[in-house]
Amino acid sequence: MTLAERCDAIEEAYEFMLAYAAQGLAEDAGSSSGAQIREFLRQSIKALTGIADACSAEDIDNSFIRVVERDAESSLAALSMVLAQPAISSQLIDNLNASIHLRALLTDLFLLDEILKLQLVRT
Repeated sequence: MTLAERCDAIEEAYEFMLAYAAQGLAEDAGSSSGAQIREFLRQSIKALTGIADACSAEDIDNSFIRVVERDAESSLAALSMVLAQPAISSQLIDNLNASIHLRALLTDLFLLDEILKLQLVRT
């Protein structure tokens, strides 16, 4: 999975998580959104696993790779904890969305995504 694909997967999951949080669901069981939230969490975890190596493959500055890796590790812990819950409410996802760890990671990825786009323009 390329860095761009990882960024896209995580950003797509976050967008779904925002919509899920707004639904006011007490739990994920019995709704199509409930099955989807678990799949989006799994996709995010998969995309985050090994993201530092994907950054290295794109020739990203080593000091920033360490930042991404640290933020990814914190976000992985939060995502995994939420996924392990027997019920995933909208409020739980809203709290995950508000997590400073996830927000820092998303900011890192938005920055990387723009850098990758600029690199494509220059080539």
